[in-house]
Order: sequence, then C-alpha cells, then structure tokens
Amino acid sequence: MSYRLGVDVGGTFTDLLLIDEQRGATFTAKVPSTPEDSSIGVLNGIARICDTHDIDAGKISRVMHGTT
Repeated sequence: MSYRLGVDVGGTFTDLLLIDEQRGATFTAKVPSTPEDSSIGVLNGIARICDTHDIDAGKISRVMHGTT
C-alpha cells in the first residue's frame, strides 16, 4: 500500500491531505503553521495524520507541497 500526500502551508495553519493510492480513501489533518521554520509544521502534520489513522509514514510515495 502506498500514499500520496498534499501539504498546503498557510500563514496560520498547515493543511494535509493523504490519499491511499489503492483504495482511494482520503485522510485530512490541520496543524498550526510554524513561520519560523515551516518544516516543523509539516512534520507535525505528517505525524498527526499518520498517528491518527495508524499509517506508516514510510509508505508515503509522493508529496505535493504548496504555500499560500
């Protein structure tokens, strides 16, 4: 099983969408953005979405990233 991850880093929140490539199931998460280092917010979001849905982050095969 593999997943695609979309990340939108905004000024206040970082939104994540994870898609199961085989089943088409989707999972979402929203975490506070970290303007001093946006990677912290992204990593926090990945941890939250994976922990919440019991998904192995190592199974994420593609990442799409945008900012607003």
